[in-house]
Amino acid sequence: MNESYLGSVLRRFRYHKRGLVSFWVLAVIAALALLAPWIAPYDPTAITPDFSAPPSLRHLLGTDEIGRDMLSRLLYGARMSLFVGFMSTAIATVIGTVLGLLAGYFGGALDGVLMRFTDMVMSFPYILLILVAATIFQPGMWNIILILGLVDWPGVARLVRGSVMELRNADYVHGSEIAGMSRRYILFSDILPNVTAPILVFATSVMAISILDESALSFLGMGIQPPTASLGNMLNGAQSLTILTDKPWLWLPPGILIITLVVCVNFIGDALRDAIDPTTVR
Repeated sequence: MNESYLGSVLRRFRYHKRGLVSFWVLAVIAALALLAPWIAPYDPTAITPDFSAPPSLRHLLGTDEIGRDMLSRLLYGARMSLFVGFMSTAIATVIGTVLGLLAGYFGGALDGVLMRFTDMVMSFPYILLILVAATIFQPGMWNIILILGLVDWPGVARLVRGSVMELRNADYVHGSEIAGMSRRYILFSDILPNVTAPILVFATSVMAISILDESALSFLGMGIQPPTASLGNMLNGAQSLTILTDKPWLWLPPGILIITLVVCVNFIGDALRDAIDPTTVR
């Protein structure tokens, strides 16, 4: 029996060791983050009498300078980073996909206008654009999600446009046009399913960048605001030399978790790219 396309992709993905390990590591972290309200030993904003306490049986990862449990804040911080990364990636992917489909399929003046607008957005220094937007709007979770989502879409749009321009002359697309199918049907039923794979691969890189950007903005005090736990604002409180040298439990766990999340997402993206590529050899 012939193997389905999805089955062949999953088979090749399973043979990508780094991608498979990264998938399970990310799945475990995501599960712990989702279960944070039930498994966190303390409320992440609760202040205990133990100020800057080192790791112990009472506080497995110690406490910060005002007595908040670091393990609890780490779980909720991971929850926040994953949510912001996922939502901003979803917004960027939807916007980029729709604009790329329209530009690639219709071409002409519409393509020119959309691509020039895309080029204009991409011409601004990326980090500067994010910092300016974060300065203008009030810091907060949803504002950060919208900022990142509205900044990260151009790469998706260009990718989708290029793929659609190759597919719009395919026989099955011409067949649907001759059969009188609506343009909406052709775009979303004929063309979109065939560009989903590269979109998913690109989305992993967008998510990794979004996690880093959220952490950077929160570290600078322009993202998620205390007392809400975020991996970035957990690092914000560990800037002094005394803390860096004498209290590593305040910055090592969130720093390691940020690195782990970004590396895992990138490895999963690499594995997806190799699995989807039909020239990949097992």
